[in-house]
Amino acid sequence: MTNVFPGLPLIESPLFPMLKASQGLTQEEEEIANSLYEKGYAVFDFPDAELDARIERIKRNLAPRYGIDFDDPQSNKTLGQRRIQDAWSFDEDVRAIASNEAVLDLLSKLYGRRAFPFQTLNFPVGTQQDAHSDSVHFSSLPERFMCGVWLAMEDVGPDAGPLFYHPGSHRWPIMSNALIGRRGYGGDLSSAQDPYGSAWRALCEAYGTQEETFLAQKGQALIWCANLLHGGSHQSDPRLTRWSQVTHYYFDDCIYYTPAFSDEALGQLQLRDLVAISDGQPRPSKYLGEVVEKPTIPIEPPVHQSFRRRLVKSLRRSI
Repeated sequence: MTNVFPGLPLIESPLFPMLKASQGLTQEEEEIANSLYEKGYAVFDFPDAELDARIERIKRNLAPRYGIDFDDPQSNKTLGQRRIQDAWSFDEDVRAIASNEAVLDLLSKLYGRRAFPFQTLNFPVGTQQDAHSDSVHFSSLPERFMCGVWLAMEDVGPDAGPLFYHPGSHRWPIMSNALIGRRGYGGDLSSAQDPYGSAWRALCEAYGTQEETFLAQKGQALIWCANLLHGGSHQSDPRLTRWSQVTHYYFDDCIYYTPAFSDEALGQLQLRDLVAISDGQPRPSKYLGEVVEKPTIPIEPPVHQSFRRRLVKSLRRSI
């Protein structure tokens, strides 16, 4: 069957059940694809023979940067810095995990466009972050061509603030400023997700969903779709660590922007200047193969001078 919806990721297309047989997926890949299609997330073992050694080197390299006493098992691990963004820029092991070729090939098959990593986050403890969708932070046109991969760098128990998610929430309406009645372009927020909290809670109530937690084993990874509602559980034991790495991925031939600071209906998009972690090359926004320049649509189209003069004369006569 021909894919008549190339503007949707394969695993989010209503045609996925009919298209998957022609994609050359292995049994494991098809199981991952089915889980993403049905639940919005999938768990797999991270494919890196050197993973244990990488994890230990990352811990040694990043530990001094958090301001946490990791040597004392009784110390409160939640009092220091909770994350380091883009450690790939100075840590080769972080970059290698983000650029893993097997993961890039898998995501490219699942989405129908070539994947590239653009951001990493490294955590020593849980985020304890409220339920949210990444789609307000990173989005694309066409929609949904973004995903995250969370890697457990140690076993995670229920007291360490495990990751949680709402299965099936990837199919809910994508949150936007237009949907909640606010302007975003040129705005200033201390937290890009704060304006949408009440709307997400309302959707949870309307759909009657219950959060599920991921009690991960070291080396397990979780892919989640762009619109999956997820967060970090309360950490009941502050002495515990929860080492992990998140890599965010976009896909080729899309417009990349930040919805929290955009007004799509007016063409006011806060475009992102991206570099692919995998090859260090810029990834400009594109639409159907053509590079999109900033702004995508002029915010105030120029008014022809003759029309401006006629308008001024008309206004003077009306006063």
